[in-house]
Amino acid sequence: MLKGIITPNGLHFTIMHAGIPDIDPAQHKLVIHGMVKQPLVFTLDTLARYPTVSRIGFLECGGNSAPLFSNEPIQADVQALHGLASCAEWTGVPLSTLLDEAGVDPKAKWIIAEGADAPHLSRSVPLAKVMDDAMVAMYQNGERIQPGQGYPMRLYLPGYEGNMNVKFLRRIQVTDQPGMTYFESRIYTDPLPDGKDTQFYFVQEVKSFISSPSPGLTLKELGIYEITGVAYSGTGRIAKVLVSADGGKSWAEAALDEPRLPKAFTRFRMPWRWDGGPTILQSRAWDEGGNMQPTREQFVALRGQTSKPPSVLGFPGHHFNAIASWAVDDKGAVKNVYA
Repeated sequence: MLKGIITPNGLHFTIMHAGIPDIDPAQHKLVIHGMVKQPLVFTLDTLARYPTVSRIGFLECGGNSAPLFSNEPIQADVQALHGLASCAEWTGVPLSTLLDEAGVDPKAKWIIAEGADAPHLSRSVPLAKVMDDAMVAMYQNGERIQPGQGYPMRLYLPGYEGNMNVKFLRRIQVTDQPGMTYFESRIYTDPLPDGKDTQFYFVQEVKSFISSPSPGLTLKELGIYEITGVAYSGTGRIAKVLVSADGGKSWAEAALDEPRLPKAFTRFRMPWRWDGGPTILQSRAWDEGGNMQPTREQFVALRGQTSKPPSVLGFPGHHFNAIASWAVDDKGAVKNVYA
Protein backbone atom coordinates (compact mmCIF):
# COMPACT_ATOMS: atom_id res chain seq x y z
CA MET A 1 0.00 0.00 0.00
CA LEU A 2 1.31 3.43 -0.92
CA LYS A 3 2.25 5.66 2.00
CA GLY A 4 3.05 8.99 0.38
CA ILE A 5 1.28 11.00 -2.33
CA ILE A 6 3.28 10.09 -5.46
CA THR A 7 2.17 7.04 -7.44
CA PRO A 8 5.06 5.20 -9.14
CA ASN A 9 4.66 5.05 -12.91
CA GLY A 10 4.25 1.28 -12.93
CA LEU A 11 1.41 1.47 -10.41
CA HIS A 12 -0.47 4.40 -11.94
CA PHE A 13 -4.02 3.38 -12.83
CA THR A 14 -4.77 2.92 -16.52
CA ILE A 15 -8.11 2.97 -18.36
CA MET A 16 -8.04 2.18 -22.06
CA HIS A 17 -11.01 2.50 -24.41
CA ALA A 18 -9.34 0.73 -27.33
CA GLY A 19 -5.92 -0.55 -26.36
CA ILE A 20 -2.54 1.12 -26.82
CA PRO A 21 -1.78 2.32 -30.36
CA ASP A 22 1.57 1.45 -31.92
CA ILE A 23 3.01 4.95 -32.35
CA ASP A 24 6.38 5.73 -33.87
CA PRO A 25 7.51 8.77 -31.85
CA ALA A 26 9.63 9.98 -34.75
CA GLN A 27 6.49 10.21 -36.91
CA HIS A 28 4.00 11.46 -34.32
CA LYS A 29 2.73 15.01 -34.77
CA LEU A 30 0.48 17.39 -32.85
CA VAL A 31 -1.63 19.68 -35.05
CA ILE A 32 -3.25 22.90 -33.79
CA HIS A 33 -5.85 24.35 -36.17
CA GLY A 34 -9.32 25.86 -36.35
CA MET A 35 -9.96 29.39 -35.10
CA VAL A 36 -6.30 30.44 -35.11
CA LYS A 37 -4.28 32.86 -37.22
CA GLN A 38 -1.80 30.20 -38.29
CA PRO A 39 -2.19 26.42 -37.95
CA LEU A 40 0.87 24.78 -36.42
CA VAL A 41 2.38 21.30 -36.45
CA PHE A 42 4.66 20.06 -33.66
CA THR A 43 6.87 16.99 -33.49
CA LEU A 44 8.50 15.68 -30.31
CA ASP A 45 11.72 17.34 -31.40
CA THR A 46 10.13 20.76 -31.91
CA LEU A 47 8.22 20.54 -28.61
CA ALA A 48 11.48 19.67 -26.84
CA ARG A 49 12.81 23.14 -27.65
CA TYR A 50 9.99 24.90 -25.78
CA PRO A 51 10.22 25.82 -22.09
CA THR A 52 8.66 23.14 -19.92
CA VAL A 53 6.87 23.27 -16.58
CA SER A 54 6.37 20.60 -13.92
CA ARG A 55 3.54 20.19 -11.47
CA ILE A 56 2.39 17.48 -9.09
CA GLY A 57 -1.26 16.65 -9.59
CA PHE A 58 -3.81 13.89 -9.29
CA LEU A 59 -5.55 12.13 -12.13
CA GLU A 60 -8.84 10.36 -11.41
CA CYS A 61 -11.14 8.34 -13.63
CA GLY A 62 -14.64 9.79 -13.73
CA GLY A 63 -15.83 6.32 -12.72
CA ASN A 64 -13.60 5.99 -9.67
CA SER A 65 -15.53 4.79 -6.59
CA ALA A 66 -18.52 3.90 -8.81
CA PRO A 67 -19.13 0.64 -6.90
CA LEU A 68 -20.46 2.86 -4.11
CA PHE A 69 -23.43 3.82 -6.30
CA SER A 70 -24.78 0.34 -5.49
CA ASN A 71 -27.53 0.37 -2.86
CA GLU A 72 -25.81 -2.55 -1.11
CA PRO A 73 -22.16 -2.15 -0.03
CA ILE A 74 -19.89 -4.16 -2.29
CA GLN A 75 -17.20 -6.06 -0.42
CA ALA A 76 -13.83 -5.31 -1.99
CA ASP A 77 -10.55 -3.72 -0.97
CA VAL A 78 -9.70 -0.04 -1.20
CA GLN A 79 -7.94 -0.58 -4.53
CA ALA A 80 -11.06 -2.01 -6.15
CA LEU A 81 -13.33 0.64 -4.63
CA HIS A 82 -11.21 3.79 -4.95
CA GLY A 83 -8.12 2.78 -6.92
CA LEU A 84 -8.78 4.61 -10.19
CA ALA A 85 -6.95 7.67 -8.88
CA SER A 86 -3.23 8.39 -8.85
CA CYS A 87 -0.91 11.34 -8.31
CA ALA A 88 2.28 12.10 -10.22
CA GLU A 89 4.66 14.84 -11.29
CA TRP A 90 3.77 15.85 -14.86
CA THR A 91 6.21 17.73 -17.08
CA GLY A 92 5.48 19.30 -20.44
CA VAL A 93 4.76 22.45 -22.40
CA PRO A 94 1.90 24.75 -21.31
CA LEU A 95 -0.77 24.51 -23.98
CA SER A 96 -1.33 28.26 -23.65
CA THR A 97 2.21 28.80 -25.01
CA LEU A 98 1.40 26.88 -28.19
CA LEU A 99 -1.99 28.54 -28.63
CA ASP A 100 -0.47 31.99 -28.16
CA GLU A 101 1.94 31.19 -30.97
CA ALA A 102 -0.92 30.01 -33.18
CA GLY A 103 -2.93 33.16 -32.41
CA VAL A 104 -6.37 32.32 -31.03
CA ASP A 105 -9.40 34.07 -32.52
CA PRO A 106 -11.05 36.28 -29.84
CA LYS A 107 -14.39 34.58 -30.61
CA ALA A 108 -13.07 31.12 -29.72
CA LYS A 109 -14.43 29.51 -26.54
CA TRP A 110 -13.44 25.83 -26.71
CA ILE A 111 -10.88 23.36 -27.96
CA ILE A 112 -11.56 19.84 -29.15
CA ALA A 113 -8.68 17.53 -28.25
CA GLU A 114 -8.24 14.28 -30.20
CA GLY A 115 -6.08 11.24 -29.52
CA ALA A 116 -4.31 8.90 -31.92
CA ASP A 117 -5.94 5.78 -30.47
CA ALA A 118 -8.33 3.62 -32.51
CA PRO A 119 -11.57 5.50 -31.63
CA HIS A 120 -9.80 8.87 -31.87
CA LEU A 121 -11.15 9.70 -28.42
CA SER A 122 -12.12 13.36 -28.48
CA ARG A 123 -13.21 15.73 -25.72
CA SER A 124 -14.22 19.39 -25.65
CA VAL A 125 -12.44 21.61 -23.13
CA PRO A 126 -13.30 25.23 -22.24
CA LEU A 127 -10.66 27.58 -23.62
CA ALA A 128 -10.49 29.36 -20.25
CA LYS A 129 -9.28 26.13 -18.61
CA VAL A 130 -6.77 25.53 -21.40
CA MET A 131 -5.23 28.99 -21.03
CA ASP A 132 -5.10 28.61 -17.25
CA ASP A 133 -3.17 25.43 -16.51
CA ALA A 134 -3.47 22.85 -19.33
CA MET A 135 -0.29 21.07 -20.37
CA VAL A 136 0.95 18.93 -23.24
CA ALA A 137 2.61 16.43 -20.93
CA MET A 138 5.53 14.35 -22.14
CA TYR A 139 7.07 13.19 -18.84
CA GLN A 140 5.66 11.45 -15.77
CA ASN A 141 7.70 11.38 -12.57
CA GLY A 142 10.78 12.37 -14.57
CA GLU A 143 10.44 9.62 -17.17
CA ARG A 144 8.84 9.56 -20.59
CA ILE A 145 5.09 8.99 -20.23
CA GLN A 146 4.37 5.28 -20.34
CA PRO A 147 2.37 3.77 -23.22
CA GLY A 148 -0.67 3.22 -21.01
CA GLN A 149 -0.56 6.88 -20.01
CA GLY A 150 -0.57 8.21 -23.56
CA TYR A 151 2.98 8.01 -24.93
CA PRO A 152 4.42 10.03 -26.53
CA MET A 153 2.28 12.96 -25.28
CA ARG A 154 -1.03 13.57 -23.58
CA LEU A 155 -3.22 16.44 -22.55
CA TYR A 156 -3.07 17.12 -18.81
CA LEU A 157 -5.91 19.13 -17.29
CA PRO A 158 -5.32 19.47 -13.53
CA GLY A 159 -8.43 18.62 -11.55
CA TYR A 160 -10.56 17.53 -14.54
CA GLU A 161 -11.96 14.01 -14.91
CA GLY A 162 -9.52 11.50 -16.32
CA ASN A 163 -10.96 10.86 -19.79
CA MET A 164 -10.67 14.55 -20.67
CA ASN A 165 -6.90 14.28 -20.29
CA VAL A 166 -6.69 12.94 -23.84
CA LYS A 167 -3.93 10.38 -24.39
CA PHE A 168 -1.78 10.02 -27.52
CA LEU A 169 -2.63 13.67 -28.26
CA ARG A 170 -2.46 14.39 -31.97
CA ARG A 171 -4.90 17.22 -32.75
CA ILE A 172 -6.33 20.32 -31.13
CA GLN A 173 -9.08 22.21 -32.90
CA VAL A 174 -9.87 25.68 -31.59
CA THR A 175 -13.58 26.39 -31.91
CA ASP A 176 -16.44 28.55 -30.68
CA GLN A 177 -18.58 25.64 -29.44
CA PRO A 178 -18.15 22.15 -27.96
CA GLY A 179 -17.88 19.23 -30.32
CA MET A 180 -20.59 17.10 -28.67
CA THR A 181 -18.36 14.11 -29.31
CA TYR A 182 -19.43 10.51 -28.63
CA PHE A 183 -17.60 10.21 -25.34
CA GLU A 184 -18.93 13.46 -23.89
CA SER A 185 -22.52 13.12 -25.15
CA ARG A 186 -23.00 9.37 -24.63
CA ILE A 187 -20.45 7.79 -22.31
CA TYR A 188 -19.66 10.47 -19.74
CA THR A 189 -23.15 11.79 -19.09
CA ASP A 190 -25.31 10.45 -16.26
CA PRO A 191 -29.08 10.37 -15.68
CA LEU A 192 -30.21 12.19 -12.54
CA PRO A 193 -33.12 11.34 -10.23
CA ASP A 194 -35.12 14.30 -11.63
CA GLY A 195 -34.98 12.87 -15.16
CA LYS A 196 -32.31 15.24 -16.43
CA ASP A 197 -28.76 14.31 -17.44
CA THR A 198 -25.40 15.68 -16.41
CA GLN A 199 -23.45 17.25 -19.24
CA PHE A 200 -19.95 18.73 -19.40
CA TYR A 201 -19.26 17.53 -15.87
CA PHE A 202 -15.58 18.41 -15.70
CA VAL A 203 -14.20 18.92 -12.20
CA GLN A 204 -13.43 16.08 -9.81
CA GLU A 205 -14.97 17.31 -6.55
CA VAL A 206 -13.39 17.34 -3.08
CA LYS A 207 -12.91 13.80 -1.81
CA SER A 208 -11.11 11.65 0.72
CA PHE A 209 -10.89 8.03 1.78
CA ILE A 210 -9.00 6.10 4.44
CA SER A 211 -6.39 3.75 3.00
CA SER A 212 -5.37 2.20 6.33
CA PRO A 213 -7.07 0.56 8.13
CA SER A 214 -9.18 -0.54 5.17
CA PRO A 215 -10.84 -3.71 3.85
CA GLY A 216 -8.36 -6.55 3.62
CA LEU A 217 -6.05 -5.06 6.28
CA THR A 218 -6.98 -6.86 9.51
CA LEU A 219 -6.06 -5.34 12.87
CA LYS A 220 -4.11 -8.10 14.60
CA GLU A 221 -3.96 -6.82 18.19
CA LEU A 222 -5.25 -4.06 20.45
CA GLY A 223 -3.41 -0.76 20.68
CA ILE A 224 -2.40 2.30 18.70
CA TYR A 225 -2.87 2.44 14.93
CA GLU A 226 -2.45 5.26 12.44
CA ILE A 227 -5.55 6.16 10.50
CA THR A 228 -4.26 7.50 7.18
CA GLY A 229 -5.53 8.19 3.71
CA VAL A 230 -5.59 10.76 0.92
CA ALA A 231 -7.73 13.80 0.20
CA TYR A 232 -7.84 15.85 -2.99
CA SER A 233 -9.95 18.37 -4.85
CA GLY A 234 -10.16 19.49 -8.47
CA THR A 235 -10.66 23.09 -7.37
CA GLY A 236 -7.62 23.68 -5.17
CA ARG A 237 -5.77 22.75 -2.00
CA ILE A 238 -7.16 20.62 0.80
CA ALA A 239 -7.89 22.85 3.80
CA LYS A 240 -8.76 20.24 6.43
CA VAL A 241 -9.76 16.63 6.94
CA LEU A 242 -11.84 15.39 9.86
CA VAL A 243 -11.73 11.75 10.98
CA SER A 244 -14.35 9.84 12.96
CA ALA A 245 -13.76 6.54 14.75
CA ASP A 246 -17.37 6.15 15.92
CA GLY A 247 -19.45 6.30 12.77
CA GLY A 248 -19.74 10.07 12.65
CA LYS A 249 -20.87 10.71 16.23
CA SER A 250 -17.69 12.68 16.91
CA TRP A 251 -14.93 14.07 14.70
CA ALA A 252 -11.34 15.21 15.20
CA GLU A 253 -9.07 17.11 12.82
CA ALA A 254 -6.34 15.05 11.18
CA ALA A 255 -2.78 16.19 10.59
CA LEU A 256 -2.04 17.03 6.94
CA ASP A 257 1.33 16.23 5.39
CA GLU A 258 3.16 19.00 3.58
CA PRO A 259 3.40 20.16 0.91
CA ARG A 260 -0.34 20.72 0.43
CA LEU A 261 -0.44 21.32 -3.30
CA PRO A 262 -3.44 22.43 -5.36
CA LYS A 263 -5.23 19.65 -7.27
CA ALA A 264 -2.92 17.01 -5.80
CA PHE A 265 -3.14 14.27 -3.20
CA THR A 266 -2.76 15.42 0.39
CA ARG A 267 -2.07 12.69 2.91
CA PHE A 268 -3.82 12.91 6.27
CA ARG A 269 -2.93 11.07 9.47
CA MET A 270 -4.36 10.53 12.93
CA PRO A 271 -3.33 8.21 15.79
CA TRP A 272 -6.14 5.98 17.06
CA ARG A 273 -6.37 3.46 19.87
CA TRP A 274 -8.39 0.37 19.06
CA ASP A 275 -9.88 -1.14 22.19
CA GLY A 276 -11.09 -4.32 20.50
CA GLY A 277 -14.68 -3.21 20.04
CA PRO A 278 -16.58 -2.77 16.78
CA THR A 279 -16.54 0.69 15.25
CA ILE A 280 -16.84 2.62 11.98
CA LEU A 281 -14.02 4.74 10.51
CA GLN A 282 -14.76 7.73 8.27
CA SER A 283 -12.99 10.76 6.80
CA ARG A 284 -14.42 14.04 5.49
CA ALA A 285 -12.47 16.66 3.53
CA TRP A 286 -12.81 20.38 2.84
CA ASP A 287 -10.91 22.34 0.19
CA GLU A 288 -9.70 25.93 0.33
CA GLY A 289 -12.81 27.12 -1.51
CA GLY A 290 -15.04 25.84 1.29
CA ASN A 291 -16.31 22.86 -0.70
CA MET A 292 -17.18 19.95 1.59
CA GLN A 293 -17.34 16.25 0.95
CA PRO A 294 -21.02 15.22 1.13
CA THR A 295 -22.54 12.49 3.23
CA ARG A 296 -23.79 9.43 1.37
CA GLU A 297 -27.39 10.51 2.07
CA GLN A 298 -26.75 13.93 0.52
CA PHE A 299 -25.00 12.43 -2.49
CA VAL A 300 -27.69 9.82 -3.22
CA ALA A 301 -30.42 12.48 -3.01
CA LEU A 302 -28.61 14.46 -5.70
CA ARG A 303 -27.24 11.70 -7.93
CA GLY A 304 -29.23 8.55 -7.19
CA GLN A 305 -28.01 4.97 -6.83
CA THR A 306 -28.50 1.58 -8.45
CA SER A 307 -29.29 -1.95 -7.37
CA LYS A 308 -26.88 -3.30 -9.99
CA PRO A 309 -23.13 -3.36 -9.33
CA PRO A 310 -21.43 -0.85 -11.68
CA SER A 311 -18.79 -2.00 -14.12
CA VAL A 312 -15.10 -1.18 -13.83
CA LEU A 313 -15.65 1.83 -16.10
CA GLY A 314 -18.00 3.36 -13.60
CA PHE A 315 -21.38 2.87 -15.21
CA PRO A 316 -24.03 3.87 -14.36
CA GLY A 317 -22.51 6.73 -12.39
CA HIS A 318 -19.49 9.01 -12.23
CA HIS A 319 -17.94 11.47 -9.80
CA PHE A 320 -18.78 9.61 -6.60
CA ASN A 321 -17.24 11.65 -3.78
CA ALA A 322 -19.40 10.94 -0.71
CA ILE A 323 -17.96 9.97 2.68
CA ALA A 324 -16.72 6.37 2.66
CA SER A 325 -17.11 4.18 5.76
CA TRP A 326 -15.08 1.19 6.95
CA ALA A 327 -16.48 -1.04 9.72
CA VAL A 328 -14.03 -2.73 12.09
CA ASP A 329 -15.46 -5.76 13.90
CA ASP A 330 -14.37 -7.18 17.24
CA LYS A 331 -11.92 -9.52 15.50
CA GLY A 332 -10.18 -6.65 13.69
CA ALA A 333 -11.61 -7.42 10.24
CA VAL A 334 -12.47 -4.36 8.12
CA LYS A 335 -15.24 -4.15 5.54
CA ASN A 336 -17.08 -1.61 3.41
CA VAL A 337 -20.35 -0.37 4.94
CA TYR A 338 -22.83 2.46 4.49
CA ALA A 339 -23.27 4.62 7.57
